[in-house]
Amino acid sequence: MAVRDRLLAVFVAVLWGLNFIAIHAALGQFPPMFAGALRFALIAVPTLLFIPRPRVKLRYLLGYGLGFGTGQFAFLFVAMDLGMPTGLASLVLQSSAPFTVLLGAALLAERISGRQLAGILLAVAGMTAIAWQQAGQAALVPMLLTLLAALSWAFGNLSMRKAEPENPLHLTLWMSVVPPLPMLALSLGFEGTAGFRSLTTLGTHTGLIGLAGLAYVVVFGTVVGSGVWTTLMRRNPASVVAPFSLLVPVVGLTASFFVLAETPTLVEIIAAVVVIGGVLLGSLRRKPAAVPAEELLPA
Repeated sequence: MAVRDRLLAVFVAVLWGLNFIAIHAALGQFPPMFAGALRFALIAVPTLLFIPRPRVKLRYLLGYGLGFGTGQFAFLFVAMDLGMPTGLASLVLQSSAPFTVLLGAALLAERISGRQLAGILLAVAGMTAIAWQQAGQAALVPMLLTLLAALSWAFGNLSMRKAEPENPLHLTLWMSVVPPLPMLALSLGFEGTAGFRSLTTLGTHTGLIGLAGLAYVVVFGTVVGSGVWTTLMRRNPASVVAPFSLLVPVVGLTASFFVLAETPTLVEIIAAVVVIGGVLLGSLRRKPAAVPAEELLPA
């Protein structure tokens, strides 16, 4: 992997780590479900106008949009609105990786290696420790909602995998067409007209900060981040690029400490290291055994 690509991968991880700070800012102005609807609507409109629809089956496009888009961000935004610490949210969301492996084995009959199983067990142990810590702080419900967000992301991953798009970035953008209406319906059902009322105070200090946070999520967190990441995945093996995503919770936890004064406990720090180690162990593939030179020669 070229040095330039390594720097770009770190750059994307920083963008995605800061994404959680931006979400925190947006939720200070908009109700969570309405914020999710706005987030995807701002991407969906130009996508419908300028991006050709990817040639994939409709059920996989809907599955990707409902899993990665609607489910993940509905649960995540509500969890953060209910008090899930921003830094921990960036970490717990990484459990989508072991969830994807388990769902792939259960639904797609994919084989789980011993290394992947060990990584899953490590990640589960770390998540259990964090859940225990959060339960002691009366924040178990936001923790469970964040886990449901990760599970939804995993379902979206399976739909993405089955879709097999020629241009993954186009599918990612078109996925944004699916969530706005379901999330707007959820907003009207659970939040009433609070979302529309939040639009009337955008000129206030809180409104401007919330609008800036939403703009960051749309432009840098989605368009720039996903665009650069997709390019890196095209130019390099996925097994080389994917581990850089483990820098996201490191950036998220660090930024939350400096910006929001969120101080993780010692248990949470140790559990975070265990979770990241487990995800890394389960993500890396063992290199195939080298074939002796004499076996490559013609008989």
